Amino acid sequence: MRRCPAFHSIRIFRIHRSSPQPRPYSTPSLAQNPTHATRPSPAEAFFHEEAAVLPSRPDPYVLLKPQLDHLRERLLNLLGSAHPTLTDIAKYYFLHPSKQLRPLLILLFSRATNGLGSDWDLKKWAAECEGAGGRAEELDRPLSRPDVLNDWNPNMPDHTASFTSVFSLVPPRPPKHHPSPPPRQPALERSTLAHDAAPLPTQTRLAQIVEMIHVASLLHDDVIDRADLRRGAASAPAAFGNKYAILGGDFLLGRASAALSRLGEGEVVELIASVINNLVEGEILQMNKVAQQSAALVGASYVGSDSWNIYLKKTYLKTASLMAKGARAAVVLGGAREGEIWKEVAYAYGRNLGIAFQLVDDVLDYESGETALGKPGGADLQLGLATGPALYAWEEHAEMGALIARKFEKEGDVELARDLVRRSSGVERTRELAGAYADKALEILHHLPESEARSALEVLTERVVKRTW
Repeated sequence: MRRCPAFHSIRIFRIHRSSPQPRPYSTPSLAQNPTHATRPSPAEAFFHEEAAVLPSRPDPYVLLKPQLDHLRERLLNLLGSAHPTLTDIAKYYFLHPSKQLRPLLILLFSRATNGLGSDWDLKKWAAECEGAGGRAEELDRPLSRPDVLNDWNPNMPDHTASFTSVFSLVPPRPPKHHPSPPPRQPALERSTLAHDAAPLPTQTRLAQIVEMIHVASLLHDDVIDRADLRRGAASAPAAFGNKYAILGGDFLLGRASAALSRLGEGEVVELIASVINNLVEGEILQMNKVAQQSAALVGASYVGSDSWNIYLKKTYLKTASLMAKGARAAVVLGGAREGEIWKEVAYAYGRNLGIAFQLVDDVLDYESGETALGKPGGADLQLGLATGPALYAWEEHAEMGALIARKFEKEGDVELARDLVRRSSGVERTRELAGAYADKALEILHHLPESEARSALEVLTERVVKRTW
């Protein structure tokens, strides 16, 4: 087994420029005062460029295909249980094709920022040094004894305890010897980028954790929304029943939490734990009637700011939070310290990208059919949800306010609402709003040094706006 190498300074490429100051996040003016934009955003204009330009820019999925395939394979190994049905449910959505956007974002941001943080040398050392806790094999080892963490499993008689007898006191294990870490580098030694630095094992595990949390939220959402389809196949509630789907989601959150604890970084635990809170808060916000009550002035010809604020807040909580905090956590695992801009870049980029992504999803609910989405189109109105296209349509057709206020519950409300959206510029304006967020994400990326990974992030951002899936 590989032993701890003697610490030495890692050869890195120094970027000769001062670090820009982080900019506070602000909602684009298009969202604050929704109006019909008259020109396409740069992110949309990208897709009208000559095809000859495209080969010079890396395809993010092609660039990281080996890592994504490996991540998916290892992820399935994390989901095994002594209960076969629970294993089947936990793996169910992972066995169907998906965009893998969140793991891709984590891995790309890891590559784009590894070497920039002042503690990069320390993180790199931990990933190579036996006993430091950052090697891939060590991330699979439990912090507590297996028989403490797991119930009885006849396939693991040496590592689990049967319930057929009383449990005896187990002598404590001798403490493990941990190698001494290298000295921390001065805080001023920053703005460097490691050449072709692959994601660290901790960052790869974070990508798996983020995907587990995302899929757990899908399992719970499909129960709440009574969804029949997901990713082009029967939803988990349709295939296994609501109770098993809920328990499967809980199981995934438990496995994700255990894996998270082994990363050894308190800030990362805090960030990802707060994402789970955000998912719940966003669902509650979506379920209650605050957004609909703001439409009480059903004769009004404008959309109140409260409606937009609630809609965008819900969008952040349910979608963008996981991307923003996941990207920030990846940069922390790469050695970024407090006060360095790289964590702020990751969060601001992920927040804007996540909102742009969900806005386009809300557009596709009106534009695309079941085949393209892998789930029924028009689901939002059926659930009583007024998303961007409906809010813009209300601005142009006052009668939409009454439909929003009663959550499209009367017979014919859904069909009328779809017709009002079609007769408005709601879909186009929502895409343009997504473009505004994507443009901001692209602008933020320019705080990072040029690299193949940064270029791939730019391509990913532009694709999010124009996608039809």
